[in-house]
Amino acid sequence: MKRSTLSHSFSNIILVFIESALTLLLRLDPELRRAAYPLAKQGTVVALRLYLPHVEIFATFSTKGVLLDAQLPIDRSEPDVIINAYSLQVLNAITTHDSETTEKLQMRGESVQVQLVKQFIMQLGLGSLIQGLIKKIKGGKGKTKPTEADLAEKKENYKLRIKEQQTQINTLTIKNRELETTVKELQSKQKMLVIVTVVALVIMIGTIIALLMN
Repeated sequence: MKRSTLSHSFSNIILVFIESALTLLLRLDPELRRAAYPLAKQGTVVALRLYLPHVEIFATFSTKGVLLDAQLPIDRSEPDVIINAYSLQVLNAITTHDSETTEKLQMRGESVQVQLVKQFIMQLGLGSLIQGLIKKIKGGKGKTKPTEADLAEKKENYKLRIKEQQTQINTLTIKNRELETTVKELQSKQKMLVIVTVVALVIMIGTIIALLMN
């Protein structure tokens, strides 16, 4: 019971970190937001079934971002799109930003939604950020030197991003502490149950001995 509880808590922590990273990417990458918008508008639920290790994750697209959970949302009987793939295949699809790699992922669902999910995966991850940087570098050639007002605006934007990241870090810290508290409570209850059981056994044995002596 203790091992399964700790394993479940660790999985939840991992999902929280990934969910926060996706939220951050959505805020920083307008192309990724455009790719996610039609999925969020439909409330699309994607089931990601990974092998090596065997893990099942449900991703729900909403206006708040991409919500991750180890279980299907209670208001849904089945996901809209199901992805079956090895973990390395998914990592390659995210990091390479390549259509051929994405096409190799086995997806089942309505064709339009499957295509939207593929577009989101192709836009997700390091490939998207690298391409965005390249566009900015190319777009910056030949431009005039930024004014003090432009620099002040950029500085303010950086401050806002740092503030958002700090807020997300604080949220993750709070959730982590909540999970640790839950684990400690379960361990305490388990110890109490053992103590109560031992006391009950002692009382029962004492009662039996008393009856035999009488």
